Amino acid sequence: MSAYRLVVVTAGLSKPSSTRLLADRLAESTDRQLGVTGGAVDVTVIELRDLATDIAHDFTTGFPGAALREAVEAVTHADGLIAVTPIFTASYSGLFKSFFDVIDHDALAGKPVLIAATGGTPRHSLALEHAVRPLFAYLRSVVVPTAVYAATDDWGATGDGHTDSLPGRIDRAAGELAALVAGRGPAAVAEPVAVVPFAEQLAALRV
Repeated sequence: MSAYRLVVVTAGLSKPSSTRLLADRLAESTDRQLGVTGGAVDVTVIELRDLATDIAHDFTTGFPGAALREAVEAVTHADGLIAVTPIFTASYSGLFKSFFDVIDHDALAGKPVLIAATGGTPRHSLALEHAVRPLFAYLRSVVVPTAVYAATDDWGATGDGHTDSLPGRIDRAAGELAALVAGRGPAAVAEPVAVVPFAEQLAALRV
């Protein structure tokens, strides 16, 4: 059986960052719960802070760098996606939005996605519902019901995985993603499609 391809996109700007920490916790829980199904899991983490220059160049020149192309390919061919952003001005970060702007709009259609965010105060938790979830709904992704928001105070909380604490919400959301990914099974890597030049297509019509 092929390995499940789990891709984690994290838009944290500092190093280390709470955004990356949340992304890692979500990936670990999803990996663990997918492992129960008996399948292997291949986890790829994409740090958007490392791609900021490439993303800007792609907008201005239309030519993505090699690292950005690899990241886009990883997201496009993922069986499941975890997307984590810091919340700035009650919404996702500009870097987070810019990355998904360079991906083809059809690439995420039907793809299971877990959304999560970090912020300094619990008051910004609704940004996941009024900003991040609509973004992936527009891209026609299948977003899991539980969105995970981690405020600064959440990191000191403890939980047994069955409460509304941060650990509990992480496990619940990861379980929802794992169920969707396992239900679909690992996707086969598509073979390259031969492109027939338009002039040849027109010539064929004249025959």
